[in-house]
Amino acid sequence: MPPHCDTLDGPVVKAAREALESGNVNLILPWVPRKGEGEVKRAFSKARRVRSLGRQAADLADRWFFETVVRVHRAGEGAAYTGLKPAGLDWGPVVRRAEHAIEAGNADDVIGFLSHTVENALRERFEKVMATRSFEPTDVAAAREFVQAQLGFVLWSHGLYSFVTGGGGHGEEGSGGHEH
Repeated sequence: MPPHCDTLDGPVVKAAREALESGNVNLILPWVPRKGEGEVKRAFSKARRVRSLGRQAADLADRWFFETVVRVHRAGEGAAYTGLKPAGLDWGPVVRRAEHAIEAGNADDVIGFLSHTVENALRERFEKVMATRSFEPTDVAAAREFVQAQLGFVLWSHGLYSFVTGGGGHGEEGSGGHEH
């Protein structure tokens, strides 16, 4: 699952909040697949009507609308809706760097960070292969350790390459995800 699309401070809820506040449903529609537009538009209309009944009604309507758009968004990804997650979760160092890169119009930091991370992971796996490759032919346990290290390096490298060249996920070309 892509991080934070289902959190209260994530981009889907942020767009839903902006749509409700402005009265412009089009602000949320890019976050849902075309086939979910009708449901989202109907939910938007209902939520907007209920919001006029007072603060408690507005809070309930907003929450229901957020849940609806996140559920439709997740369905478009082929993923299960598991509820809204709280704001402020730590998704690690990449999400914030990637978001900052988009805001700044410069991807150098995230590219450098990911390149360094991949390089370290590859070197670590490769060093394990090198450290285990010398063993006595009669030492089956040592031979297994080498084979596991070798497979770990080769298969991880292949999986990374396949992920990178296959689109990467979350609706990108070749990933099987939905259209936004």
